[in-house]
Amino acid sequence: MSTLHLIVVLLLVVTSVLFLGAVGYLTDRHPRLAKPLGACAAWAAVLVAVVALIVALR
Repeated sequence: MSTLHLIVVLLLVVTSVLFLGAVGYLTDRHPRLAKPLGACAAWAAVLVAVVALIVALR
């Protein structure tokens, strides 16, 4: 795996952790925002698929 691939995967992981943490915080502080948590789970699934595609195409 090249350095560029590693950097892209690292940035995707860091971004996803920050995004999921922010959505979890908002859901905890504002329970009426519980529905966006489903959207967050869908976004996380897409992210996993993108990372798997990057690793598969190396």
